[in-house]
Amino acid sequence: MNPYNYFYFPGRLAWRQLVFDKTKLFAAICGVLFACVLVFMQLGFKDSLYNSAASAPLKMNGDLFLMHKQTEAMWRPTRFNRSELMRTLGHPDVASAYPMYLSLAQFKNIETQTKRTLMVYGYDPDADLLAVEAIIEKRTELRLKDTALFDESSRPEFGPMRALLDAGKNSTEINDYKLKIIGLFRLGVSFAADGNVMTSDQNFLRIFSDRRADQIDIGIIKVRPGSDVKKVQADLKSRLNEFVNIFTYDELVQYEKSYWENTAPIGFIFGFGTIMGLVVGMVIVYQILFTDITNHLNEFATLKAMGYKHGYFIRVVFASAFFLAILGFLPGFLMSLGLYRLAESQTFMPMPMTPHKVFTVFLFILSMCASAGLLAMRKLKAASPADMF
Repeated sequence: MNPYNYFYFPGRLAWRQLVFDKTKLFAAICGVLFACVLVFMQLGFKDSLYNSAASAPLKMNGDLFLMHKQTEAMWRPTRFNRSELMRTLGHPDVASAYPMYLSLAQFKNIETQTKRTLMVYGYDPDADLLAVEAIIEKRTELRLKDTALFDESSRPEFGPMRALLDAGKNSTEINDYKLKIIGLFRLGVSFAADGNVMTSDQNFLRIFSDRRADQIDIGIIKVRPGSDVKKVQADLKSRLNEFVNIFTYDELVQYEKSYWENTAPIGFIFGFGTIMGLVVGMVIVYQILFTDITNHLNEFATLKAMGYKHGYFIRVVFASAFFLAILGFLPGFLMSLGLYRLAESQTFMPMPMTPHKVFTVFLFILSMCASAGLLAMRKLKAASPADMF
């Protein structure tokens, strides 16, 4: 039997080396698994952050949106004069322009009487500024004094609202102002607000007695059918004062996401956590591969003496890194699936496991193991046949 045949495929030798010491193999797999889970969770929380931040902008029913330039995100708006919005009606392609009022408020749990912060949206119910069917269906009732709709996807600390409404218990307080919850809708919670309430603009001003109707948070513009939205946007920019931004729908969604990604520190934290997970995993894999090479240095020198080139050993190390990436990624992926479901049940924010995310994390893990193998390869240069004699 030709002794070269056994070693011809570097993957075979790499696999034999890995399984020879099962304790070290288990430690290496745990290191890769840890990095895999950490990266999955960091990316999951980051995507959940961005998706929840854009939940309200995605439901906005408009073509152009006015916001004060000092407004960093929708949950902390800077007010501007309503007259600025009304000026847009002078453009021939603008069909309508409506104000929207936003503010955080204290909502009293109907059962426990405890208070918790949520976001309140106020606008003319006939304007249909949020493309949510449950809100549109209740537009007539929302015109009545002291009525509001509650977001049933809010956190449970606000109370079992559907069961309470079925039992006829619908009276509560927002900022110590009494009103009735007349129905439910779904918008979604975010990192900024644990719940949402929608009411008319008149009721909003009753809840926030210190607010004035001429000081608005967002202006929502609808253009006439067939109009060029970009052209209308450019025209309005030249007409309006410089202290307001005017966004298209896509720009508004991206603006909201950019705040959490670039301005808010939590976006940096998630990104930094992802990098640290990869670094920790790479160090563990490097230690395993380096130790493995060191322990078999004489064997590598023997193979060199038999005529094997340095490129063969490089392929052996990379094959070992590839096997570790596969063995650590598969259980890490399955564990992350369970943790995603657990996180969704506790945060009430979606954390989808998309194919793109799975592929991205696998590339991260594969690159991490390959980098560790590249660093460990330096030790192979020390394998000299002359040292055997």
